[in-house]
Amino acid sequence: MQIENIKSILQSQRDFFNSGVTRNISFRREALKKLKEAIIKNEDKIFEALKKDLRKSKFESYAGEIGPVLKEIETHLRHLKKWTKTKRKPSPLVLFPAKSFIRQEPYGLTLIMAPWNYPFGLLFTPLIGAISAGNCVVLKPADYSSATSGLIEKMIAETFPDNYICVFQGGRDMNKALLEQGYDYIFFTGGRFLGEIVANAAVKDLTPCTLELGGKNPCIVDESANLKRTARRVVQGKLFNLGQTCITIDHLYVHKNIKNELVDLIGEEICRQFGRDPKKSPDLVRMINDKAFDRVSGYLNDAKILLGGKTDKEDKYIEPTLIELSDESLPVMQEEIFGPILPVISFNDLDKLLLKQLGKEKPLTLYIFSSNKKNIDKVLTTIDSGGACVNETLIHFINEKLPFGGVGNSGMGAYHGKFSFDTFSRKRSVVTSSTLFDIPIKFAPYKNKLGILKKVLK
Repeated sequence: MQIENIKSILQSQRDFFNSGVTRNISFRREALKKLKEAIIKNEDKIFEALKKDLRKSKFESYAGEIGPVLKEIETHLRHLKKWTKTKRKPSPLVLFPAKSFIRQEPYGLTLIMAPWNYPFGLLFTPLIGAISAGNCVVLKPADYSSATSGLIEKMIAETFPDNYICVFQGGRDMNKALLEQGYDYIFFTGGRFLGEIVANAAVKDLTPCTLELGGKNPCIVDESANLKRTARRVVQGKLFNLGQTCITIDHLYVHKNIKNELVDLIGEEICRQFGRDPKKSPDLVRMINDKAFDRVSGYLNDAKILLGGKTDKEDKYIEPTLIELSDESLPVMQEEIFGPILPVISFNDLDKLLLKQLGKEKPLTLYIFSSNKKNIDKVLTTIDSGGACVNETLIHFINEKLPFGGVGNSGMGAYHGKFSFDTFSRKRSVVTSSTLFDIPIKFAPYKNKLGILKKVLK
């Protein structure tokens, strides 16, 4: 779709929504089934596109994108009838003889904007919620991941009419043009900079929105941690998608007494999972483009490298690298890294470390590796975050029974499973009253009725 088509397409979507077709539960279920069929039919093409954009292996593509999306569809198909059911609620005596209900209503026209790091999964997962809630949808995939975005546009065009679901590709000009239109809901996943632009556009029209942003996610490892397990899980979590993940470990706080041992074990784990020369591994993703490569590799200039450090710009390859930091004012600690570089920072006193974290922005995810229940509780209580994992990494994202979202600067709103349905629908309060009789106290004149009212409202 081109910029000049935006207004006409959006108007056609409004007309389609106003026709009431998308409110039909059977229509929504059929749309979800069609989406599932399209994904299964195009699975090999999705693999190819993700490999072209990020050099993802089939395993990572399925584990991080295709598999969770198919599972999400099944969850919505299984529970949609229950979720959409009007729910009866108790009515206070003062409302007698009325009955109270909550109806789940779709918003209408929704805009979903996705990032390049998981260009398939982070577009289709919220799309599922928008469909199951009964909305029409405008999809804006990422510009950087052009192979996947092109395939998505083709898939959607072949599966749905554009007055129901459509795709607009493009860069900043397209983003700007889309955000100038009016929507009933906006769902954005991406970086803080564009997130602020989206939020400002939403505020202008008082449009509700969900912002799934990022942040500098800390990982704290205390003396009681199982170091072998910690090393293995840190490597897996940090290097999944080459660290180009909003919930990846951004930096590592390690007790000074175990730092050297943990660094050695992490080095061994990198070799175990990706070989002695990770560049030759078929399982290691590449940086998305030269701009990202330059930004992330630039962090190595002022760093003390503990292991790794090799780069190849032509191949967009940055070796999995640990750097030691004693100064948190360096550039690497001022913005989300989004790459395979992991700063290691020693600490001696957990309480002092946690005290320093209180003044920082709230991360999207918090990680703690420990066998000490008091320390675990202390970390979870002190550091606020969108989500958290104890002795693991990333896995909270794939549990559709848990809400996924940020807090503060790392975002607002949540989705996955029923939380996606709730995000893309609103609870509408409805009270129906009998016309057989009236309660006189409600009507003027109010003389001598105040005492009765106080008793009724107790």
